[in-house]
Formats: sequence, structure tokens, C-alpha cells
Amino acid sequence: MRLYDTALQNVVPFEPGPTVLMYTCGITPYDATHLGHAFTFISYDVLQRRLIDMGHQVKCVRNVTDVDDPLFAKARELGVHYLDLAAGEEERFERDMDALNALKVHSTPRASSAIPDIRGFIGMVIDRGFAYQAGWSVYFDVTKSANFGDISHYDSETMIALARERGGNVEDTNKRHPLDFVLWHPSASDEPSWDTMWGAGRPGWHIECSALALRELGTTIDLHGGGSDLIFPHHECERAQSEAATGAPFVKHWMHVAMVSMDGHKMSKSRGNLVFVDKLRTENDPMAIRLGLIEHHYRVEWEWDEGLMTRNQERLSKWRATRSATKVANGRTVLEDVRDALDDDLDTPAAVRMIDDAAQRGFDVGDAAALLGVLM
Repeated sequence: MRLYDTALQNVVPFEPGPTVLMYTCGITPYDATHLGHAFTFISYDVLQRRLIDMGHQVKCVRNVTDVDDPLFAKARELGVHYLDLAAGEEERFERDMDALNALKVHSTPRASSAIPDIRGFIGMVIDRGFAYQAGWSVYFDVTKSANFGDISHYDSETMIALARERGGNVEDTNKRHPLDFVLWHPSASDEPSWDTMWGAGRPGWHIECSALALRELGTTIDLHGGGSDLIFPHHECERAQSEAATGAPFVKHWMHVAMVSMDGHKMSKSRGNLVFVDKLRTENDPMAIRLGLIEHHYRVEWEWDEGLMTRNQERLSKWRATRSATKVANGRTVLEDVRDALDDDLDTPAAVRMIDDAAQRGFDVGDAAALLGVLM
């Protein structure tokens, strides 16, 4: 198998051991799952299926960010407890993933479960000289991280602009450098707070994933993923603090999934240009939704179009019509062709085209469809 590595900026061999340690950044549970979320998680689901098909065991951890500003803001707006809101939206997300036939992951730990781990993690970073306390917060010192920026390859100006846009508070006067990021900070009066030796408060955004990855998977993991919008600052900061704490490489392979757009802009809750999975599946076969996602390559941004569901409902019907046909085409099974496509940087569009062609010629595509997670 060969996969694109974001940090290396190239398609390279992905050769893990018998057990693949994988971490994918999960949801902040304050609203329903939209197609952008689904595209990310179904892409990793196909990867897991192929790895299992190759004989690997996969331990995939997908966190739930239930300590974060957007969740608190939505809970205030609705007048509910933030954990009640999180529990309801997490349950809705799991129903969507079940409907799309996503494999169960190894664990789905919540950020709120990791507070003791986070406190210990911050202590490790401070003890190794990579963090400092200023005001009532603890910050990571990016100037101490020699390879900060090596995942994104952005210059300093771009990183500062993205940090400003994505909650980095680059104007914070307590920081020594605009790109320094918060490990621990005071909570607002209506936010959860935990006691520490640095003062009462709550963790910053990035540190939960480092602490959870270390707790659930160990010091070094085989593959880390998420949407491409997480490359910076989230994954850049996560890698810096993890390696500062442990002194060991954090991730062997970085894999990111492209954004899905609607009306010319990335789908986002702030903009409101969303197509929600739970609504979409009341009107469409969930397997047609899954096909609508995997007909796109995970690294290529794409735009929602109204014909997506019609096109893939028709495709699904054609695939299902082959269930009693022969399995072999020209001495090779369709499954073998699909395996080759997935091993070529998870080329699901090519795999879908191969199955389309085989179905058109009257061959049974059931095994190949199953590898893509499509229930026949």
C-alpha cells in the first residue's frame, strides 16, 4: 500500500506492523453530522477495511472533543448543560455512522475523560523546558520546537494568519511568540473548571489529542488523520507538544482528507452551508450516500451537487442487480482490481469505476462492494 504523507508531501509506502495504531480527530458534538464530516470518517473507514483485508489488526482511536469553545457557546445558546448537549449529538453521530456502515473503532474517548492525563502531560512538557506559565495560563513555546511547521510547510506569516482565523489568539500579550499556544487556561464562569498547580481552569484545544493518543495507543502511532483544515494549527501543535513530552517521534504517517464545499465555500457550521447526513438518509438509501462520498478521492476537494444522490442510487441498483452473476472477469476477480486501486493512495474513484464496469458487463461485484463497505 502507498499513501500520501502530508509531512513528506509525497505518496510513499505505508508499511505498518501486524497491528496498525491509528488516531483520527473526531467530532466536537454540538450539531449534526454533515457531509464534510462523513467524507472524512468514511475515507478512514475504507482504509481500515483494506488494512483488515490485508491481514492487519487495526486499533483506531477517534476522540470526542467535549471540552471546547463551540460546544460551550451552543450549550449557552440552548440553555442546556454542555455534557447533555454533547451526549445527544454524539449519539446522533454514531447513528449516522452506523447507517453508513462504518466499522466500530477501537475507542471513542472524550476529552473530559482525560483531565488527569492532560495535567500529567503538561507537567512533562514543562519539566522538559518546552512550556512556560504566564498570567494564569500555560503556553507551549514554539521556538523550542526545531521542526515546528514541518507538517504544514507553511511560512510564519501563513501560520500566524491561520492561527488568528482558527482561534489561536495571536494577540495574547502573555505569549512570548504569536504562535505559542495554550496548554491550560482559566475557564469562564459558566464553563467547567479543574484544579491544577497552575491554577483552576481547563485544557487548550490541541492537548486533548496528544494526551488521548498517548493514553490509548502509546508514544508513537502509525497513522494520524483528520480533515485538511486540521493540518494547522491543530496537528502541527499536537505533534510539537507530543514530541516535547516524550522525546520520541509522535506519528509515522500523516494523512488528511480534503474539504467538501457547498455554494462555493467549505461546508462549515459557522457559514451554515451544510448537508446533514441524518436528513439525507431519510430520503435516500444510506449506501447511496456512502457511494456518493467514495466516488471522490480523499485528497481532492469537491462540491455538493443535487445530482449526487440520484446518480449513486442508480449506481447502487446496478451493482445490486449483479448478485447472481459470475465473479470472474478475464481471469481476475473484480475484488483483486479494487484491492489494487485502494493500494494506490486509496483510489476509491478508480475502484468505483472498476465496479461500475464489471457490473455493466454482468459480473458479480458483491465482494468488491463489500471491501468498500457498501452493503448489497
